[in-house]
Amino acid sequence: MDLHSVIGVSDRAKALPWFEAFFGRAADEVIGEEYLWQVGENAWVVIDDRDVRAERVGGVMITFGVTDLDDILDRLAAHDITHEPVETYSNGVRHVVVLDPDGNSLSLAEAPAA
Repeated sequence: MDLHSVIGVSDRAKALPWFEAFFGRAADEVIGEEYLWQVGENAWVVIDDRDVRAERVGGVMITFGVTDLDDILDRLAAHDITHEPVETYSNGVRHVVVLDPDGNSLSLAEAPAA
């Protein structure tokens, strides 16, 4: 099974540098008006500012499982991207919410070391 999670954004020119900083690289593919980042073997995050997505702008919630949370937060800080406070759950998972310029929620979650 493949996954394509589409994030509606209001302004692609404003969103592209933000998402490039978030993912640490330019989009892996550009298909028409959509910019795609591969986030897993068969999983993609897509940003799209076409009018067909307008009613969904700001309503996305995605959580990414990561193994290098502190490195990612340092990279985001270097690009002046802020985040909510990092929480540590009772099972040891560290979790943080990062909002894109439109208010879409991209959370990062890091499981404790084995």
